[in-house]
Amino acid sequence: MTSELIIEAVGLQKHFGATKALQGVDLAVRRGTVLGVLGPNGAGKTTAVRILSTLLTPDAGRATIAGYDVVRDAEKVRQKIGLTGQYASVDEDLTGRQNLELFGTLLELGRAGSRKRATELLEWFDLSDAANRVAKTYSGGMRRRLDLAASLVGSPDVIFLDEPTTGLDPSKREDMWDVVRQLVANGSTVLLTTQYLEEADALADEITVIDHGRVIAHDTPEGLKRVVGGLTLEVRPAEPGDLPRAAEILTKVSSGTKADEIRRGVLAVPVADDSAMTEAVSWLAAAKIPVTELSLHLPSLDEVFFTLTGPKSNTKKEEVAV
Repeated sequence: MTSELIIEAVGLQKHFGATKALQGVDLAVRRGTVLGVLGPNGAGKTTAVRILSTLLTPDAGRATIAGYDVVRDAEKVRQKIGLTGQYASVDEDLTGRQNLELFGTLLELGRAGSRKRATELLEWFDLSDAANRVAKTYSGGMRRRLDLAASLVGSPDVIFLDEPTTGLDPSKREDMWDVVRQLVANGSTVLLTTQYLEEADALADEITVIDHGRVIAHDTPEGLKRVVGGLTLEVRPAEPGDLPRAAEILTKVSSGTKADEIRRGVLAVPVADDSAMTEAVSWLAAAKIPVTELSLHLPSLDEVFFTLTGPKSNTKKEEVAV
């Protein structure tokens, strides 16, 4: 995997009156990867995207896309990027095809080129049957797909997806995830802001967490999960009566940490490394304690998020949409 940075931001600051939307944010995205940007409402995610996509000018700091400065070389940056915001930006009085052909015209693809690209995208996003219907008749999921298709008309190198699956049902969200994976497989780079932690876990190569306008963590999903602790070993004995003996074995495996019953019939204990599972299997077998579940896992991204941002992040909502 290439280490070339296609998106780089250093010290971005943006204030809206007394609201400090960004307070020195650094971002770095390698070509051909997905960066997930997480944060509570009002953390500054959308402000960062707007600056990187040339819609806002930073008060301080600098950012480049494919080597072009987002302020000084804004026109060249726009030729490299596609943007799907939190709300669909298509014209609801035009058909799906007309929307895409309009974007093609604006991007100077020519009439034939715009028509060809629209057909390709309508097929890709499973909108061919609805191509000649006005967008106002589309469902929410169809509008989101059309909006994303519009951002891809120019075959951009970099795609900004600002909470692209907000409001979609789980099956449509999965469809959108498949689209993101295909974009990356085709060579695009994606910066994805989201509040769905499972979305970041499923798609992102690296994750940056922003809170109150500052970057508070950056790592791979697996690396971040280690922030709130190491591995946890969970065991469910087949017979409830074996819980006390199984708990004693897990306590030994964890070098003295008492095993807890985290839900009915399931014991859990923190362990140092994956050798604990081998030990547990051996000792449970020796004690003739059959089990129906045995797992070793890192903390969830949800646990990481709440550990990093804390309850304070949900107690203050800014008037400005940041």
